[in-house]
Amino acid sequence: MNLPRTVSWVDGKLVLVDQRRLPDELAFIECDSVESVADAIKSMAVRGAPAIGVAAAFGLAIAAKSGKIEEVRKAADILKSTRPTAINLFWAIERVMRAVESSDDIARAAEEEAIRIMEEDIETNRRIGEIGSSLIEDGMRIMTICNAGSLATVYYGTALAPVYVAWEKGKKLEVIALETRPVLQGARITAFELIHAGIPVKLIVDGAAGYVMKNIGVDLVLVGADRILSDGTVYNKIGTYNLAVLAKRHKVPFYSVAPTSTFDLRSRREDVRIEQRPADEVTKIRGIKIAPEGVDVINPAFDETPPDLLTGIITEKGIIRRPFRRSIKKILGH
Repeated sequence: MNLPRTVSWVDGKLVLVDQRRLPDELAFIECDSVESVADAIKSMAVRGAPAIGVAAAFGLAIAAKSGKIEEVRKAADILKSTRPTAINLFWAIERVMRAVESSDDIARAAEEEAIRIMEEDIETNRRIGEIGSSLIEDGMRIMTICNAGSLATVYYGTALAPVYVAWEKGKKLEVIALETRPVLQGARITAFELIHAGIPVKLIVDGAAGYVMKNIGVDLVLVGADRILSDGTVYNKIGTYNLAVLAKRHKVPFYSVAPTSTFDLRSRREDVRIEQRPADEVTKIRGIKIAPEGVDVINPAFDETPPDLLTGIITEKGIIRRPFRRSIKKILGH
């Protein structure tokens, strides 16, 4: 895999792969203000729970150059308002704020903590890949939704990390990627990544997942996560719940793959706010109108998959299995 890092820190500026331009062009954007970082997150120039967490951390590092704690706190509020569901965003902001508020040199503290979070992400994802690859046998067909690959993190990815490691170890495999309407992260980004890495991939429309499971066969489903609760409830890209139900029906093992930073042990299901995205994402594709003017749209970015549909959760600390509440408490040490 020779993709560049999704998130980089170069001469005091945040450099991001602009994922809105994929697959047509591998382009980059530079952010040198909190507002530009917030816009990159909100517009999904950068996306994927781990990647937006790291981007937000560097947004605070940019604000901290002012030397004023009030400016950093204001930046934290701006960044928290961008995307409400992915917990890594809040986790990374809290980490940087703790570092800043306990230091006399807030600029250095913020930058060092953001760099630490970035480097930890790469190490964590590689470990997830090593652990998850043990589930992949030679010749397997693996299904995934959205993009939880290298471009959803700083590097390596979450749900695709086991695929990359298994491939590096010489295991033959094939990935079935759901297109992931409405923004088509599976078609634009997952397929792009896997082709770039030389890994066999077939793209299907979201509604074909059941057909493929029944008529072609799937050995394993790996999905990412934007938030995981203490009982094992997974919040991930819209369509994940559908996929989990289908996997259960067809007896296909279904795993969520995420770093422990994605776990939210404080919230209950009723506390989680599902982000609602603009109607234009559904009524248009790349600016071309595909629906009648004035139609009402429901466009949730994420859905909730209950723990009874999960086979397990793959983390950098091991694979969490039932009973999830007890296992999560044990593996996270809380």
